[in-house]
Amino acid sequence: MLIETLLIVGAYLIGSIPTGVIVGRMRGFDPRAVGSGNIGASNVVRAGGMSAAVMTLVGDALKGAIPVIVTRAAGFPPSTIAWVGLAAFIGAICSVFLGFSGGKGIACALGIWLAISPMAILIALIAFAVTLAISRITSLSSIVAAIALPPTVAALGLPRHYLLLAILMTALALFRHRENIQRLSRGEEPKFQPRRSGSAAS
Repeated sequence: MLIETLLIVGAYLIGSIPTGVIVGRMRGFDPRAVGSGNIGASNVVRAGGMSAAVMTLVGDALKGAIPVIVTRAAGFPPSTIAWVGLAAFIGAICSVFLGFSGGKGIACALGIWLAISPMAILIALIAFAVTLAISRITSLSSIVAAIALPPTVAALGLPRHYLLLAILMTALALFRHRENIQRLSRGEEPKFQPRRSGSAAS
């Protein structure tokens, strides 16, 4: 029980690492002070360009994947893996290092599900890509991908602990996107317009 607790706490702390803020400081800007104020890759790209966004995306995905990979490699059951994944996700959206604020958790979720079930996240990514190609709205694409995850996990016949994890993560992701949903309903959500790498805010 002690080891499981340490894994869960460790996953939360790793998930709490504010990758976007760290990348922004390296590039001379704070993502919380530009665009939507979000620390995820979709806002980092607006100020730091595509390379900064890729660094943020990879970092956020790794902080979700690493705790799950370690827990699986140690031979723990799906129930423990699901708790570890949820802890990392909560860290991403409610970081202890940012006064319990954070990002939307989508990239962290990508890492978590890449480690649990690549097929499940592949289907969610297809939903994301199709929606983005049609709408050019990143938040809408993330919402669609999140909604697609639980039925995908159920259809793949994954353990019930993973289905519960998918449902909880989708609910939290939709809650974190509540302002985006309001803007979408008013037709005010901005479309994806990255800046070039050389145009980072000072």
